[in-house]
Amino acid sequence: MLATADALGRLLDAARQVDGRERVDTLDAGNRVLAVDVTSPLDVPPMHTSSMDGYAVRAADLAGASEGASVALPVSQRIPAGHAAAPLAAGTAARIFTGATVPPGADTVVMQEMAQVSDDGRVAFAQPPAAGEWITRQGADIRRDSVILPAGTRLTPQALGLAASVGCAQLDVVRAVRVAIFFTGDELRMPGEPLEPGAIYNSNRFTLRALLAKLGCEVTDLGIVPDRLDATRETLRRAAGEHDLILTCGGVSVGEEDHVKPAVEAEGRISMWQIAMKPGKPLAFGAVRRGDQEDEAFFIGLPGNPVSSFCTFLLFVRPFLLRLAGVKHVTPRVYSMRADFSQKKGDRRNEFLRARVNESGGLDLFENQSSAVLTSTVWGDGLIDNPPNHAISAGEIVRFIPFSELI
Repeated sequence: MLATADALGRLLDAARQVDGRERVDTLDAGNRVLAVDVTSPLDVPPMHTSSMDGYAVRAADLAGASEGASVALPVSQRIPAGHAAAPLAAGTAARIFTGATVPPGADTVVMQEMAQVSDDGRVAFAQPPAAGEWITRQGADIRRDSVILPAGTRLTPQALGLAASVGCAQLDVVRAVRVAIFFTGDELRMPGEPLEPGAIYNSNRFTLRALLAKLGCEVTDLGIVPDRLDATRETLRRAAGEHDLILTCGGVSVGEEDHVKPAVEAEGRISMWQIAMKPGKPLAFGAVRRGDQEDEAFFIGLPGNPVSSFCTFLLFVRPFLLRLAGVKHVTPRVYSMRADFSQKKGDRRNEFLRARVNESGGLDLFENQSSAVLTSTVWGDGLIDNPPNHAISAGEIVRFIPFSELI
């Protein structure tokens, strides 16, 4: 069995960004991956702006202000946000609001709490301001011609906002990765169907479809395939034609009814099988030929147990798909956290334990770590990456990968 790090390394070494790009509206570009750098055509902000409601002044005009001798200036203009500002006449103040353009000639904004308006409309200042105070300078956030989002960036909501802030109505993105998915198992039923003795509902279909959607994939769901070698081979051939990745769930173990591995070997190749991890040992990676063509569609076969399928997707399929989509950095952040539990015996494989952050900032362990207990993935906040043969003592610092880094 391969170590998890070695297995992931093999997958990422094999992954190549898919060909093709498309231009999409920025409003619709969430979770897509940039194909080219986004360069700002302007400074942000595009002019000097006030960061407070108050008064724009020349600092020199208030040099003589003090608690005992305030300086009063007439208000020469009023500048709301979104309106043009006239040059500020010497010896006057401009009423200004947050986000408004600082008038030419002004070098300071005094917040309104530090000013006193008199009955004659003049405004008095009891202390001299520092030059430049409460002014956001032109280009303080973004300079014109600077790269604000490099190619390979996955477009989060905040990245979309940043692109919009420089006027990008559309973005060039890598085309969506095309994934064909199917499920094997004569015992599988869909919710809404009657559940005969020995049958189970196909939870993996819902989990994996939702995970693929979060990654912005274009998904073809080929449904549940009968536990037969011929049916599995035919579905693989059909899936290979127009897809970058074929993802299966179930049928990759060594039982007599596990037909996915021999089917892939007949239609292509298996280059990796069985990972030294718990849950999720029977994970297969390879490729399926595209008819008579020389090229191939990648293949990843996930185990059928729901927690095994979930964990192997997050740890292996997710980074592989991101790399196909052109994302440069696919490694999740890992946090060092305190274990508030003991596990007296480690496993010979690399364990990924479902755990939750408690109110004191430590980690609690879900009591049943079986690969069939999907409840643990909803109860938990993430996975403890526990090395092989390692027992965990209460108070020990462990490696924790939050689900927020993986989903």
